Amino acid sequence: MRELKSIEERILDRAQYLMGINKTCDISIRAIAKEANVNVSAINYYFRTKEEMVRMVKEFYMANTRTVFDILEQEEYGPEEKLVLAANEIMEYSLRFPGNMVILRDSVRLAGEDETSRRIVAMSQELGERLGKLLQDLIPGSEAEQTRKYMIFMSAVNYPTEDESSVVFKETLLGEKEDRLTYLKLLVKVLRSG
Repeated sequence: MRELKSIEERILDRAQYLMGINKTCDISIRAIAKEANVNVSAINYYFRTKEEMVRMVKEFYMANTRTVFDILEQEEYGPEEKLVLAANEIMEYSLRFPGNMVILRDSVRLAGEDETSRRIVAMSQELGERLGKLLQDLIPGSEAEQTRKYMIFMSAVNYPTEDESSVVFKETLLGEKEDRLTYLKLLVKVLRSG
């Protein structure tokens, strides 16, 4: 996950966080300014319009998502390690930005009219295909079995980080990287045995 280096990135970080919490990309500039601990004028200075800020939040989202692709391209990792590390990165990102699926849903809705949204949808599809291929290489089976195991895997990665009612679960079992890695390795083991 990218580290924040400037006021502009802190604004984007907090805007994305609020989008997840509120389950919409339509967040007021004042709310974002308050969350980012900046003046409204700072948001206007960096982004000029709310639409430009939303576009930049989506670019920020894609930059963070690229870190998952970076893991998948590492030659020194085997297939299981790539799958587990990539899933950990997805979980870490989701924990930091509750409900980040809001951006993906918004992008799917706007893909016909917005280039940035089209790129997010394409990136998500490619990531899903690559993770599915890794899972298929690790756990062979029929196409129907592969589809079910992929659905189980992705649900187990996304649900615990998206469900607001599992705050204690997130903090105690998924809050630390080592805990997430243990969880994900167990998930792969369970999928292999079934």
